[in-house]
Amino acid sequence: MVRCEPLVAIVAGEASGDQHGAYLIREVNKLAPNVRFCGIAGPNMRAAGVTEVLFDSSQLAVMGLVEVIAHFKTIYSALEKMRRFLQERRPDLLILVDYPEFNLRLAKTAKGLGIKVLYYISPQVWAWRQYRIHKISRLVDMMAVILPFEVSFYEKAGVPVRFVGHPLQHGVKSKLSRDEALIKFGFNPGCKSLGLLPGSRRSEIKRLLPILLDTAEKIYLQEPEIQYLLPVAPMLTEADIVPFLVGRKLPLKVISGCSYDVMAACDVMIAASGTVTLEAALMEVPLVVVYKLKFLSYWVGRLLVKVNHIALCNIIANEGIAPELIQQDASPERITQEALSLLRDKKQAQRVRQKFQVIKDKLGASAEMTIAELTIAMLAQ
Repeated sequence: MVRCEPLVAIVAGEASGDQHGAYLIREVNKLAPNVRFCGIAGPNMRAAGVTEVLFDSSQLAVMGLVEVIAHFKTIYSALEKMRRFLQERRPDLLILVDYPEFNLRLAKTAKGLGIKVLYYISPQVWAWRQYRIHKISRLVDMMAVILPFEVSFYEKAGVPVRFVGHPLQHGVKSKLSRDEALIKFGFNPGCKSLGLLPGSRRSEIKRLLPILLDTAEKIYLQEPEIQYLLPVAPMLTEADIVPFLVGRKLPLKVISGCSYDVMAACDVMIAASGTVTLEAALMEVPLVVVYKLKFLSYWVGRLLVKVNHIALCNIIANEGIAPELIQQDASPERITQEALSLLRDKKQAQRVRQKFQVIKDKLGASAEMTIAELTIAMLAQ
């Protein structure tokens, strides 16, 4: 138990990191309520207990080379603000949550100041740009990983590592059954439902939501009884979504604040690649995974990526359980075909659910220690 009042700087750069960071903060506060957290945070981390927010992480939620360049001024401003904070306040520990391009630069500053660095949610160096492992070994005092296979990767490179379990394995659930969730949202439980999840970044909404809505309209022409749910990601608002719905004639509801209840209501989902694909697996909801980047970002990514799948659920399972439609394949026609296949074929959907159950079992493997215990251990050193 930590008896002083340690100051922890924590940084998350997008919606999933904000969610995982909030989990860490809540768990630490259960064991050591006097620990203070400051840094870059989103709404979940603020609610969990970040007392001083230096920058809103929603402003940093961009993906792709071209997109990062376009937002360079904002990102650099946040980096400089955090560097000044480290220099002036000298926190007892810096916790970095995913977001590697930004966070590894900040780790270098912390290392120069003698501040311990705990990296939570490993950069996907096992998937692409594996040479970054050497930088991590120089800059990070402890890597806390959430996927079991990541441990051996870091051990081989001589990086101190602990498997702390996946933060979603206990939190991804709804108290409602499918029928109860549909009734809650004013839909008919006797009809099938399709979830549209275009992502948590505004750039993803702009790029993917029109495609998902075109897909929904094509499906609606063939299956007019299907109902559509569109949950709003935590770092977005309905105002980010509504302009795209003008002129659309669909039985669709935009829903804020209860994403797992939305998933519980869905027979099938169409989702942008990201943490949501793992959440779908844990909720055992069949899904089609889609993604598009600007051409240059995609071209560079293809040269660097070393894995066979992009969806987390498929990476963990090491097989293509959920169909992945990327770039030109992410067309309304192709997405419609895959989604209707899952909606119409009960046996196929059931096979997907069974394989998702295996993923749940893998993530539930015994962790060496929790992320909260590891955080407190590092503060006590």
